Amino acid sequence: MSADSRTADPWAKRLFAVTLFVDDLEEAKRFYRDVFEMPVVNEDATSCAFRFPNVVINLLTRASAPELIEPAAVGEAGAPARMLLTLEVGDVDAVYERLRARGVEFLNGPMDRPWGPRTATFADPGGHCWELSS
Repeated sequence: MSADSRTADPWAKRLFAVTLFVDDLEEAKRFYRDVFEMPVVNEDATSCAFRFPNVVINLLTRASAPELIEPAAVGEAGAPARMLLTLEVGDVDAVYERLRARGVEFLNGPMDRPWGPRTATFADPGGHCWELSS
């Protein structure tokens, strides 16, 4: 398969949603509303979806997750990080200060990375890691 044939008609049109499994939906919703300030596009007893630019972040209770991924297992709370979601921002330092003022505890940063961007990383209440990047 040539590179041209792979790009001519990709089967994946776009990434439109990321579902994060959470143990405490109310705590997660509060965090996402207060920190990210994105609009809620759908909400029910087991989930809450926020519209970010170009993607929906869906928070789903851990108890509801198995039906989506079986036979794979749902990861336990407190498991080591296995992914990082990166948000492009205009000014990492300004957003860092804004989020710290809202009580966000950062894992690292802001720092200049050897590959170019300035970054700062924090985790949500469920342990999902988020990176701010310039």
